[in-house]
Amino acid sequence: MNGVIVIDKPEGFTSFDVIAVVRKLTGQRKTGHTGTLDPNATGVLPVLLGAATKAQDLIVNHDKAYTAHFRLGLRTDTLDIWGQVKEERESRVTREQIEALLPRFTGEIEQIPPMFSAVQKNGQRLYALARKGIEVEREPRRVTVYRLALTDFDEASQCGTLEINCSKGTYVRTVIDDLGSALGVGAVMTALRRTFACGYTLGDCITLDELKALCDSGKAEEKLRPIESLFADYEPLEISDAQAKRFQNGGALDYARTPLRGREVADKTVFRVKTRGGAFLGLGIVDQESGLLKIYKLFRSGRQSG
Repeated sequence: MNGVIVIDKPEGFTSFDVIAVVRKLTGQRKTGHTGTLDPNATGVLPVLLGAATKAQDLIVNHDKAYTAHFRLGLRTDTLDIWGQVKEERESRVTREQIEALLPRFTGEIEQIPPMFSAVQKNGQRLYALARKGIEVEREPRRVTVYRLALTDFDEASQCGTLEINCSKGTYVRTVIDDLGSALGVGAVMTALRRTFACGYTLGDCITLDELKALCDSGKAEEKLRPIESLFADYEPLEISDAQAKRFQNGGALDYARTPLRGREVADKTVFRVKTRGGAFLGLGIVDQESGLLKIYKLFRSGRQSG
């Protein structure tokens, strides 16, 4: 099997737990994923099978979207409800007060990664240090929050829901913690669901139980999405049969002899390279200095489902 199965990750599973289950159910030993979800988080987790694992290092910068639940008046060491309580105080914040602060956390912002995170400091994971009770200074990181909306807030319980569209590397826990600090009462994340990643939505997902049923009936490939779907953001480029043969064998193409002829194309632009019949061959990248469309990544794997 070569392609992508989009799993709705259940709560309590690590991303690697999901990979192990998918590997066992499908019998495909070569597997990977496109971005870790914390064990307590749920939602969109694209799982790569077979030749699709070659895309793992190419799709790390995809934007993501989340639904995050929070509670005001509480602070923990992990910035979420599952951590050790550091401070608890009375909170009487209104919906209007929260909404007035959201623009401060929208756009390009700086975040300090939480101690309980996989970020490395001097070769050590921050969470490993945090578990030993060690806190170290962290450098702020620039991330982008494209959209931050308060979709629900109960003033009695001081609990609410945020919809967040953001760049890779954004810590939703930190957004909530920073918002709580700005409100002067503290805040923790109480649940997190990823609703979009790598171009896939919750509507594209299946559960592990559904995958098991499909595998038991020999129908798993019905839910296998093509490798090409990972690169939907790149423009497709159809080439001739002779060029396809050369490209598949690792040869660069004179892009003036492709449909790019006469077009102004920026250097290092990546294209989805396809045959005239629509078969996906891989990714090509424009090198203006040489006038060539060079190999960026090939996906020669035989049949691709989807």
